[in-house]
Amino acid sequence: MKRQNAGRLMAALLALAAAAPALAAKDVVVAVGSNFTTLDPYDANDTLSQAVAKSFYQGLFGLDKEMKVQKVLAKDYSVSADGKVYTIQLRDGVKFQDGSDFNAQAVKVNLDRASNPDNHLKRYNLYRNIASTEVVDPLTVKITLKQPFSAFINILAHPATAMISPEALKKYGKDIGFHPVGTGPYQLDTWNQTDFVKVKKFPDYWQKGLPKLDTITWRPVVDNNTRAAMLQTGEANLAFPIPFEQAARLKTNPKLELVTTPSIMQRYISMNVTQKPFDNLKVRQAINYAINRQALVKVAFSGYAEPATGVVPPAIAYSQAYQPWPYDPAKARELLKEAGYPNGFTTTLWSSHNHSTARKVLQFTQQQLAQVGIKVKVTAMDAGQRAAQVEGKGQKESGVRMFYTGWSASTGEADWALSPLFASRNWPPTLFNTAFYSNPQVDKDLDQALQTSDDAQKGKLYKDAQDTIWKESPWVPLVVEKLVSAHDKTLTGFYVMPDTGFSFENADLN
Repeated sequence: MKRQNAGRLMAALLALAAAAPALAAKDVVVAVGSNFTTLDPYDANDTLSQAVAKSFYQGLFGLDKEMKVQKVLAKDYSVSADGKVYTIQLRDGVKFQDGSDFNAQAVKVNLDRASNPDNHLKRYNLYRNIASTEVVDPLTVKITLKQPFSAFINILAHPATAMISPEALKKYGKDIGFHPVGTGPYQLDTWNQTDFVKVKKFPDYWQKGLPKLDTITWRPVVDNNTRAAMLQTGEANLAFPIPFEQAARLKTNPKLELVTTPSIMQRYISMNVTQKPFDNLKVRQAINYAINRQALVKVAFSGYAEPATGVVPPAIAYSQAYQPWPYDPAKARELLKEAGYPNGFTTTLWSSHNHSTARKVLQFTQQQLAQVGIKVKVTAMDAGQRAAQVEGKGQKESGVRMFYTGWSASTGEADWALSPLFASRNWPPTLFNTAFYSNPQVDKDLDQALQTSDDAQKGKLYKDAQDTIWKESPWVPLVVEKLVSAHDKTLTGFYVMPDTGFSFENADLN
């Protein structure tokens, strides 16, 4: 009798289990503004590719949403008195997604690869100052620099500085960008190179209880309106960037939350100062006078930006603010006449992106410059065109003249806001000085700022560099963007970083 009752009880429990609804999978779709170039963060030039790579990868350090340095795979560190030797203690018990151990040898393999110029990695210049990386013991690594570099921990916190499995590097070699293996919360599920990257939960992730999502699908959607529509229809849980002109409408949707956050994304037009007519300071000044930045904020950014007051965004330490360029087309025409171009000239303006906001900036600039006699042919580029036509060509073969783009210093400090864009050694294809600007005093100021730990001295050097750059005007500084994203209210803990990357480790779907 007891055996029969027990059997009936078991049958009833099984029936209940079968009837109970299964826990819904926590699958999130994120619509983003452009395609991904690679999933190797050391070989990616764009913030978006590095943001997606954070699904798989972590570094020794990272940055929080205030761009403050946080320890991640590092437990602690110390710096020698001469500022050249960094000794780092590592977290124990961390596994790569292929089951191999994260340890000091893994750090050495990654930093040796990153600092070797023969590997031709796009982010080499972040690591060119590393002289050697040594294994002290399994959980201690010693990094020796060629010269003091006071922002080095920020370099290690940059999204590019990821720890890749040495076993995977050995297995895949130069194809590692298609086969990411890290210590991060997610691992690669599928990469359809034209449509999406899908990642799934890494079950042996070292932070217990994380991640909370089962999958994230990163879907590139270049058209701003389509990206916003995907939120409205439920095809996407989060979209970034939100088309500024649609922000007000999305804000009224009771199922969605519109989020506006501060940014370190500076938008500007560089002018190739090695080519006529941009080798003439008066021409560069004229173009600055010809652009109505307040109107640009309204027309292209629907108010979600501030006119630039310098070449470094205000949120970056040591940034300097100047009197903004006034809109004065009469002054622009006068300067063009003094420079020998009374009837203006014809030139080209390229854009690093082809989304609708970028196209609005191009059209607005084209119209503004036409009013002072400058005829501009505009071209909006995709990631492949940009890499081939701008980033991959040196000064002699470069066709770039005026170039609309943006920069966010993803290390959170002033050197990375200035050196890649203005140092003489960082002309393309090395880095992103698309103005081909060169000033020996600026180079000296930037180098000396890295070699001092005296805060006042560092501040003076960065000020002097910015004063010179502002005076010589190799750029048309335009705006500092505000970041506008939107997500459905069931998604929590997923936010946009000030550098336009993402933080999603604590994301959940309720």
